Amino acid sequence: MSESKMNRGLKNRHLQLISLGGVIGSGYFLGTGYVLEKAGPASILAYLLGGIIVLCVMLCLAELAVEKPVSGSFVTYARENISSTWACGVGWAYWITWVAYVPSEMIAAGIIMNHFLPMVSQLWWAVLFSLLVTCINLFHVDKFGESESWLALIKIIALVAFSVVAGLICFGLIGDQGYIGTSVLLGSGGFAPNGYWSIVLTMVIILVNFQGTEIIGLAAGECREPARSIPIAVRNVTWRIIALYIIPISLLISILPWDQASLSESVFAAAVNQYGFTGFGAFFAFVILTAAISCSNSGLYGAARALHALAKLDMAPKGLGRLNANGMPSRSILVSVCACWAVILLYAFNPDSVIYTYLLAVSGFTGAIAWISICWSQYRRRRRHIAEGTVNQLRYKTPFFPYVTLFGIWSQVFCLIVMVFTPELRDALLAGVPMLVLPMLWYRFRVRHHETPVRVLR
Repeated sequence: MSESKMNRGLKNRHLQLISLGGVIGSGYFLGTGYVLEKAGPASILAYLLGGIIVLCVMLCLAELAVEKPVSGSFVTYARENISSTWACGVGWAYWITWVAYVPSEMIAAGIIMNHFLPMVSQLWWAVLFSLLVTCINLFHVDKFGESESWLALIKIIALVAFSVVAGLICFGLIGDQGYIGTSVLLGSGGFAPNGYWSIVLTMVIILVNFQGTEIIGLAAGECREPARSIPIAVRNVTWRIIALYIIPISLLISILPWDQASLSESVFAAAVNQYGFTGFGAFFAFVILTAAISCSNSGLYGAARALHALAKLDMAPKGLGRLNANGMPSRSILVSVCACWAVILLYAFNPDSVIYTYLLAVSGFTGAIAWISICWSQYRRRRRHIAEGTVNQLRYKTPFFPYVTLFGIWSQVFCLIVMVFTPELRDALLAGVPMLVLPMLWYRFRVRHHETPVRVLR
C-alpha cells in the first residue's frame, strides 16, 4: 500500500487537536446528563476507567503507527496482523459509525441555530453546516488541520473556563451560596446512590464519548514526522482527555445535584445558571454549536480515510482510493458526505425513524470493535517481533506489554458482554453486529468465488 502521494501536511499540534475534536462533541456537553442520572457522583470513576482504557488503546496504536505510518491505520493493521476478512468488517463498520454519527452532530447544530433563528428550519442549518464541513475536508490537509485546531481550542477554553467558574462557586468565592464543599456532591444519596454496578452500565456510553481518539492513527499517513509526532500526540491527547473530562465533571457534580441532571439541556449550562450566571450559560450554546461542527469535521475526516484505506486494500471500489491534485482522497470524502446527507434526509422525512435510531446506536458497538482491533493487532504484531527477535528494531514500544494490551482488549469485551444483558443497551449490539458481520461475509464470498484468496501474514 503506497502512501507516497498523501499530503503530509499535518503538524504535531494538528494531530493532538484533531483527535480532541473527535472526542469532545456536542454529545459530551448535552449527553453527560445521562451518565450523571444513571451513576450519580460515581460517574467520576466511570470516566476515569474510560480514560484508562483510552490510554491503553492509544499506546497500542502508537506502536503500530510509528512502525508503519499509513493513512489506513487500524484497517491496514488488522489486515496484516489478524485477517483480511476481519479488516473488511471493522473498516466498513467504522465507516458506518461516522456516517451515522456526523449527521447527528449536524442535526444538533441545526437545533441550536433554529433556537436562535426559528424562521430557518433546523434541516437547512444541518445542510449548511454539512456543506461547510465538506469544503473544509476538501482543502489541503494542513488547512483542515488548522481549522480543526481552532474549533477544538474553543471547546478546550470553554471547559477550562467552566472549571475555573465551578471551582470558585464550590469554594464560595463567587455567588451568594457560600462555601459548598462536598454538600452537593454527597448530598443526594452519597457517592454511589444507584450502586457501583451503575458504573459498569454507563461504560458503553462513556466509551462512545471517548471515540475519536483513534483518528490519530488515520492521520498518520499525512503527518510530517510520524516517528516523533505520534508518540507525543498520543501521550498528550490521552492525558488531556482525562483532564478535560475528569476535572470538569468532578466540579460539575460538586455544584449541580446529580438528580437534577437531564438530557433536556446542557448540564454545564444548567449548573452555572442556577447560581445566576445566565450569560455564561448562554455562552455554552455557542460552544455546543462549535463542538458539533468540530466533531463532524474530524468524524468526516476519519470516515473518508477509512473508506480510502478499504479501497486501497481492494475491499471497496478502487476508484475511491484515488487522490486529487492536493493529495486528498476527494472521492472517498464525497461518498462519505453523500452518505451523511442521505441520513440527514432520512431524519428530515421521518424524525422518529427506527432506522436512524439504529444507525446512531451502532457507534457504541462498532467503536469498541475498532479499539479492540487496534489492541489485538498490536498484540499479534509484537508477538511476531518477539518470535523473530526483532523487538529492538521498534522505534516505539507499548510499555508494560502484554498487560496494557490485554487490559485494553478484555475491558472492552466485558463492556460488550454487559450490553447483551442490559435491555436498554441491547439494541445497540443487535444493530451493530450486522454492520460488522455482513461486510465480512460479503468479502469471504467475493474472495472464494471471484478471486484468489489474499494471503494473510500469520
